Amino acid sequence: MMKFENPLRRLILSAPLILLAAWNVLAGPAQAQELRIATSYKLMTLDPHYANLNENTSLLSHIYERLVYQDEHLELRPELAVSWRAVSDTQWEFKLRDNVRFHDGSAFTADDVVYTIERIRDVLKPPSGGFRSYLSGIKSVTAKDPLTVVIDTDGNLPNLPLSFSSIFVMHRPAQGFLTTDELNAGRPLGTGPYKFESWSSGETLKLARNDDYWGGKPAWTAVAFRVIESPAARVAALTTGEVDVADAIPARDVATLKGRGVRIASVGAARINFLQFDVGKDTLPGVTSKSGEQIPNPFRDPTVRHALAMATDRGILVDKILSGYGTAAVQVFPNGLPGTSAKLQPEAPNYEEAKALLAKAGFPNGFNVVLAGPVGRYPGDAESLQAVAQSWARIGVSVQPVASPFSVFNTKRAAGDYALWYGGASGEAVDIILDALLASPSPGRGPVP
Repeated sequence: MMKFENPLRRLILSAPLILLAAWNVLAGPAQAQELRIATSYKLMTLDPHYANLNENTSLLSHIYERLVYQDEHLELRPELAVSWRAVSDTQWEFKLRDNVRFHDGSAFTADDVVYTIERIRDVLKPPSGGFRSYLSGIKSVTAKDPLTVVIDTDGNLPNLPLSFSSIFVMHRPAQGFLTTDELNAGRPLGTGPYKFESWSSGETLKLARNDDYWGGKPAWTAVAFRVIESPAARVAALTTGEVDVADAIPARDVATLKGRGVRIASVGAARINFLQFDVGKDTLPGVTSKSGEQIPNPFRDPTVRHALAMATDRGILVDKILSGYGTAAVQVFPNGLPGTSAKLQPEAPNYEEAKALLAKAGFPNGFNVVLAGPVGRYPGDAESLQAVAQSWARIGVSVQPVASPFSVFNTKRAAGDYALWYGGASGEAVDIILDALLASPSPGRGPVP
């Protein structure tokens, strides 16, 4: 049986952030009855299948569990499933953990897994249904017996167990399928180490210990998450003793906090931040010639994108903005994780060659562009926009950075208001992130490379 002795395991592993804690809280066995956490994550919903966003999955993972989970090396480990095997090229069998109960005392069985898959695959519709892509290719799912699930697929799906490491299992209700509104108004039932107590959207999430948890009794009798979006305010809440733990702390504050006796936990994560271009439109908002006139979309030319990549100083982002708490990206995952190669190394910016590439593409004097991004969403995000602007200015590209709260940024990005933006992605495997970054939507087929 797997033992989950660290009450923050889920938060740390799912959040690619610097986590801080007061020494007297986490230095030894828990003395306090309630653990108070300041988090940057603004929980949108209590529906574990509504949106595939870190703020939802990270916090709800204390309540709900998956069939399979990934350890700190992204290796698959048993959670609600104790084993799995490919019976054939088109069939998988999952054996479930016995003596697991939901928070209302009801037994966890194969019917709950069937319900979960059917709810995501067949019931949830846009804008919800953010997890449907993980279940594409599933033809049918059946409960062979109370502790065995059989899944038939349309073809060979070797990564199916990996996909299930992203799917929270819900309890099958007496009839029908629960809606998102019903979940938000009720008390979500999971099998996790903590039970739901209360929730105020965008403000707090309170949990109580699940004394009957199959993985052993959690350390804290209660956990209270307090949403504090401002990094400076999270640091202040920690230093004044309002909270015991704070996440997503700016790298520039780490040295000072260490000097005050604050414990630092910096955990590597399968996350990449990137610049993304709109290559679909003929012309773009905020992209003009140096004289301010509308120009054809320059990002459709790979030579332009190559020039901008060559002119981006990743070293400044890592060393100055993140104070070394990051890695210059040359591939989707950091070295050592599945699907990576240690042979790929970052290159220093080459401004002269980048300028030559721009001239070759027909922009010898560069152009103007608005670079959008969120503020407070990723470590050093707003500062990174400024750093990119300074780098690109050296090859004649004038950048106007525009940083806004994530909710505003995401709405405008989805509406097509931005030509170029700073984003991020995390996932369980390189191929999953590549689908998110590079695939195009196709009705009826899902993402198409």
